[in-house]
Amino acid sequence: MSTAVSYKSPLHQMTASTATCLWNDSASVQELSYSIEHGAVGATCNPVIVLGVLKKDINAWKGRIEALIRELPNATEDEMAWDLVREISVQAAALLKPIFDQQQGRNGRLSIQTDPRLFRDADAMVRQAIEFDGLAPNMIVKIPATREGVPAMEEATYRGISINATVCFTLPQCVAVAEAIERGLQRREQEGKPIATMGPVCTIMVGRLDDWLKVLMERNNVTIDPGVLEWAGVAVFKKTYQLFRQRGYRLRLLSAAFRNHMHWSEFIGGDVVISPPYSWQVRFNASDIEVRPRMDDPVSARVVNVLSKSFPDFCRAYNENGLALEEFDSFGPTVRTLRQFIAACHDLDGLVRDFLLPNPDVS
Repeated sequence: MSTAVSYKSPLHQMTASTATCLWNDSASVQELSYSIEHGAVGATCNPVIVLGVLKKDINAWKGRIEALIRELPNATEDEMAWDLVREISVQAAALLKPIFDQQQGRNGRLSIQTDPRLFRDADAMVRQAIEFDGLAPNMIVKIPATREGVPAMEEATYRGISINATVCFTLPQCVAVAEAIERGLQRREQEGKPIATMGPVCTIMVGRLDDWLKVLMERNNVTIDPGVLEWAGVAVFKKTYQLFRQRGYRLRLLSAAFRNHMHWSEFIGGDVVISPPYSWQVRFNASDIEVRPRMDDPVSARVVNVLSKSFPDFCRAYNENGLALEEFDSFGPTVRTLRQFIAACHDLDGLVRDFLLPNPDVS
């Protein structure tokens, strides 16, 4: 695809004309290449994504999995699965390295996720973050915004690792993340260590907050106007963005978990990152949605009032004091997302197991 053609796409118009950055929510080389053509300057990898890459292109990876089994005769299926996570991440990081060099660390990074099963162990997350940071010069490491994840982010930042806070849905989580990152950066500055090329971000999984409120709507027999629930994550993201600007936090917000075009279009113009999956990028690029700044357009007060009256968990997500650090791990979207991420780890193990120990009952 030529530059002239890709520039006409809505996503490329956004990246060319506003401060809003595009990252690709996939480490697939094919999907990332498409995204870069449309202005992407970053990408994401995790066990869920790796599982999808392998299932989609298993013939291309079959030989490598078989080679790992030969090369690592004492390795468990889990250890080999994480080797695949590393390899796919490094491949994607190489595609982004020129952007990383050009933008001096602010972008051009591959976001790799720490093992979600470690969410209660800060020290273990820091150790894995250090290892992952060394895989390539342009890594950014995902750590969940859990009770133990927040101190892990501070320590990893102090050690010079760029952090992407994940499993995050609420303003209280974002503030805790931002304060932890600031403490880590300040500790580095006090010791004369460099921070100029670090590029921390804090993800808000906007669609997953919407998903949770829809679960509560069905569970609690709530009736509200159609479409109101589509604004919950947007409202939290916009309020958090304004607060971050007021306080001068040195990290950007990232929008993830797309469920509708507003999870992109409502954030255009902000100094933020949007990270849609490949399929959503294709949809956006085929749309006629006007590319114009909307980040500073407020969400309707009526919508916020309806959400606040109908859903206590929206209030917990929308208000700075809505959740204490000790409550992060038990918040509905946190539990649901961690369960999915952990299940993906087991499914990835199972994929390797099918090569390591082929089922004799299947012809």
